[in-house]
Amino acid sequence: MSAEPIIETSGLRRIFKGRGGAVEAVAGVDMRVAAGDIFGFLGPNGAGKTTTLRILATLLPPTAGTACVAGFDVAREAREVRTRIGYVAQAGGSYRASTGREELIIQGRLFGMSKSDSVVRAAEILAALDLSDAGDRTCGTYSGGMRRRLNIGIGMVHRPALLFLDEPTTGLDPQARARLWEEIRKLRETGTTVFLTTHYLEEADALCDRLAIIDHGKIVAEGSPTELKREISGDVLTIGVNGHGEQVVKLMAAQPFVREAGLEDGLVRLYVDHGEQAVPQVLRLLDREGLAPSTMDLHRPSLDDVFLKKTGRSLRESAA
Repeated sequence: MSAEPIIETSGLRRIFKGRGGAVEAVAGVDMRVAAGDIFGFLGPNGAGKTTTLRILATLLPPTAGTACVAGFDVAREAREVRTRIGYVAQAGGSYRASTGREELIIQGRLFGMSKSDSVVRAAEILAALDLSDAGDRTCGTYSGGMRRRLNIGIGMVHRPALLFLDEPTTGLDPQARARLWEEIRKLRETGTTVFLTTHYLEEADALCDRLAIIDHGKIVAEGSPTELKREISGDVLTIGVNGHGEQVVKLMAAQPFVREAGLEDGLVRLYVDHGEQAVPQVLRLLDREGLAPSTMDLHRPSLDDVFLKKTGRSLRESAA
């Protein structure tokens, strides 16, 4: 990375102790996030995304390891960190009986702004998020997308250098999600670094300059979406073979045009150099064996393919 890091962690760990024993939610995370990026933490629920984010936001102490945010140690200099970050939790932070404008003004006052400056700043954020017409309505009347935009606005009031967004579009319809993506991109354009957690593959691919794929508390891959997908050469051919998966995998693995063959959830998955040439060859081979495929899907490598290759299972299935 060429830009200076705004987040650096080394050996970051968090262990929770309960009746069933100790659970290591974060298992040695090493990470650098460049200032000015949209950085994504991609993984299924329970992977350690939110726990890591809460440590970085000084809401949880680490069990071991170090983390610096905006140049300050999260354990020893929490107050300095908090003045430089914004944090938007999954549940949000707006009060249903308050108006959007009131919520923004209160947040500004909490960060030491004068009342007049808070009023001006609230108006700026309402305008930037296209909420001016709804600014004097109570938050309980807002749609899900409007509430999420307001919550991001609450996190932006004090102009933080870094904004943490925990699963910012969960539960939103596609139109509201796309609108929120636009607002997140605008934050980067104004120089704000955005660190977001998500289990949506499309969201990570569309938004993130760089991302880390996390599973069972460990980072299993890191890079730009393009770099990560480039690690999987060629095309991916997925075939339904009606219970003959192992037979077909063995057959296909012996073919020179197949880079890799495997079985996942009953489907044969082939990595090939040229999918359009591989399809007729595969069909001929299956016909020779007296097998007829029930389904066949050809696509370019996706982040789900990256997750599958690194962890042995599909992120789409894990998230579902």
